Amino acid sequence: MPQKRILLLLLLFLNCFANSAIVAQSNCNSDPKTAKLVKQALLYFRESNFEKSLILSRASLNEATIQKDNCLIARSYNIIAANYNAVSEFDKSIFFYEKSLGYANKTTNDSLKANIYNNLGNMHCFDRGEFDIGIRYYKKAIAYCLKTNNLKEVFFTNVNIAWAYFDVKNYDEGYLFLKYVNSNRKYGDESTEVIVDMLNGIYLAHKGRNDEANTYFLSAIESGKKCDEKTDLSNVYSEYATFLDKIGKHKEAYQALKNYNEISAEIYNEGKLKKASSAGISLELDEYKREIDKIENEKVVQSQSLKKSRIIVILFILISLILLFLIVTLVKNIRYKKKHNLELLKAKEIAEEASLLKTQFISTISHELRTPLYGVVGITNMLLEEHKEISKSQHLSSLKFSARYLLSLVNDILQINKIEENKIVLENFTFNILDEITVIKNSLSFLSQKNNNKISVDVDPEIPEYLIGDKLRLAQILMNLVSNALKFTKDGEVEIKVDLVNVEGKLNYLNFMIKDNGVGIAAVDQSKIFEKFVQVGRKEEDYQGTGLGLSIVKRLLGLFGSTITLDSDLGKGTSFSFVIAFEHDLAKTKSIIDEIEVDLTPNEVYKILVVEDNLINQLVTKKIIEKNNYVCKVVDDGFGALKILENEVFDLILMDINMPLMNGFETTKRIRLLGVETPIVALTAFDKDEITDEAISSGMNDIIIKPFEPVKLFKIINFLINEKNAV
Repeated sequence: MPQKRILLLLLLFLNCFANSAIVAQSNCNSDPKTAKLVKQALLYFRESNFEKSLILSRASLNEATIQKDNCLIARSYNIIAANYNAVSEFDKSIFFYEKSLGYANKTTNDSLKANIYNNLGNMHCFDRGEFDIGIRYYKKAIAYCLKTNNLKEVFFTNVNIAWAYFDVKNYDEGYLFLKYVNSNRKYGDESTEVIVDMLNGIYLAHKGRNDEANTYFLSAIESGKKCDEKTDLSNVYSEYATFLDKIGKHKEAYQALKNYNEISAEIYNEGKLKKASSAGISLELDEYKREIDKIENEKVVQSQSLKKSRIIVILFILISLILLFLIVTLVKNIRYKKKHNLELLKAKEIAEEASLLKTQFISTISHELRTPLYGVVGITNMLLEEHKEISKSQHLSSLKFSARYLLSLVNDILQINKIEENKIVLENFTFNILDEITVIKNSLSFLSQKNNNKISVDVDPEIPEYLIGDKLRLAQILMNLVSNALKFTKDGEVEIKVDLVNVEGKLNYLNFMIKDNGVGIAAVDQSKIFEKFVQVGRKEEDYQGTGLGLSIVKRLLGLFGSTITLDSDLGKGTSFSFVIAFEHDLAKTKSIIDEIEVDLTPNEVYKILVVEDNLINQLVTKKIIEKNNYVCKVVDDGFGALKILENEVFDLILMDINMPLMNGFETTKRIRLLGVETPIVALTAFDKDEITDEAISSGMNDIIIKPFEPVKLFKIINFLINEKNAV
C-alpha cells in the first residue's frame, strides 16, 4: 500500500525534520544560501513535486559537499532518500538514508539523527517487511529524542511504532504505544490528528467496537479533508473501506475505495514519476562523478606521497644498515625475553580467568542465598510479632539470632575478597555486652548439648551497661570462636570471659577470652589455623565446618584494629584472646536509640504495589508493609504490573529485578513509557554495585537489598513519596 509508506514518511520526516531544520542549521553554522535550497527542496517534496525536489536536492548536495558541511550533506541525502521512497525505489532510498546517517553521525545534531532513524524504521517496517529491524531503528530514534528532550518527536515515533504493530496484526503490543499517543495529543498537528483517529478506528474495529470505530474513521476523514496533505486522507479511505467491508457494508466500502483511488490518482501520475526518474538519474550520475573525482584526488595525493616516500626509503635503508649490527647482537636477549613474557602472559591470563570465575560465582550465589534468607528472617519476625505468647521463647530468639548471624556470615563469605581489601566498614550500634553474649550462649545451646558441654559466662561488672560499636561483627567473631571450641570439646566446659582492662576517655578496652578444655591444637598446626579452608585435627568422625571461621575472625579483628592470641596444648585445651575498644557515650547512645525507634507510621494511608515472583517473599514483604498501616497489592510479574497500573494509581512501586518473562528493568522502562511517574524502588537480592547503573537508566528511583531492616525500607518509602508530593 504506497499511501501508507508516503504517509509515514511525511508524518516523521516533514514534521520532525521541519522542526529540527532551524536547530540543525544553527548547530552546524550552515551556509544560508545552501540551507535555503534544502528548505525549498523539502517544500517541493511536500507538494509531491518529486522532480523539482530531486533537482534542488542535487544542487544543495553539490554546494554542501564543496563547503564540507556535514549537516547540509546529511539533510540533502535525507530528502533524496525520501523522494526515492515516494517513487517506490526502496533499495536506493535505504542506500541514501544510510549515507545521510553516516554524515549525521559526524555532527552533534541529535534531532537530525533521530529523524533519519525514524525514516529507516519506516522503510524496514512498511516497505521491506523487516519488522524487528524497523522497531530497533525506532527505539534509537526515541533515545535521541529523549536526549534532546524533544517530546514532539517522541510522540511522532510512538505513532509510527503503534502503526507498525497494527500492520503486523499485533494489536495488544501496539495499543501500549497508541495509549501513550492518545494521552499526549497536544504534541501532534493537523496531519497527526488524522492518523491518530484512524489508528483508534483500526484498534476499536479489531476489538469489535464497530460504532466507536466508525466514529473515529469519520473524524479522521473530516480532519483529512481540511489538510493540504491528501496522502493522509487517501490512507484513511483505504483503511475505512477495509473496515466497512468487514462489517458487511459493501456499498459504503465501495464508495470509500473509490475515494481512495481518486485521491491516489491525483497524487500520482505517470508523467510526474517519469520526470522524477529522469531527475534521479542525473543525481546518480553526479554521485558517480563525485566518486571518480575522489579517486583522482587520491591518485594525486598518492603520487606526491610516493616521491616523499622514495627519500624516506633511502634514509630508512641507511639507518637500517647502521642498526643491523645492534639488532643482531640483541636477538638472543629478545628471544629470551619473548619466551619469558609469554610465560608471564599465560600466567596472567589464567589468573584473570580465575578471578572472573570467582566474581561470577560470588554474584550468582549471593543472589541465590539472599533470596531464601529474606524469607527466613521475615517469617521469623512475623512469628515473633503475630504470636506474642512465644515472643519470649528461648528457641525462637535463638532462631532469629541465628538467621541474622547466618545472613551476616553469608555476606562475609561471599564478599571475602572485600574483607581482604578492607572494603567493609564497621557500623555503630548501641548494645549491652552481657545481653549479646547471653544470646550467643543460648543460640549455641544445641551444639553444647550435642557434645555434653557446659558454657559459662563471666562478664566484668565494671563494664558500662551500654556500649557503642559494631555488635554484629563482634557477635560473628564470638560465634565462630565459641562454636569452634564446642566442636572440639566433649564432656567439658567452654568459658566466655570479658574483662575491662583500660579506659581512655570514652573508649573502654575489653579483653575477650574464649577458653575450652578440649583436644587442643598441636604446635606445628597453630600457625596454619587462621588460613582459609584449613582444618586441623580432623579424624574419621569428621568435625564439620568450612575452614573459614578463624580466617574470617582474623580479618574482622583487623577491622577493629585488634589481633588474636592463641594458647593451646594437645589434650589440655585451647584459649583465644583479643582486645577491642568500644565507646561509652550516654548522649550518643540515646541518639542511636531514638533513631532506631523513630515512628515511621504515616499520617496518610499510602498505597504500595509489590512486583515479586517468589511467593514466600510476597508474603513477607506484604506483611511488613501492612504492619505499617499501608495498603499493599501484589502482582507476580512485569505484565501484571503494567495491567494493574492501567486502572489503579499507587504512591510507590517495589520492583523485584530477577523475574521470568520480563525483568524489573524492562518493566520499569515500559511503565515510564506509559507516562507513570510513581517512584519505583528496586527490591532485590543482587549486590547494589552490580545493578546501580542499569537501575538508574531504566527509570528507578532507589535500591534496597534483601534482606533489609523494615525501618530502612520505610525511610526510603516516606522520603520518595514526600519528595514526589512536594513537586
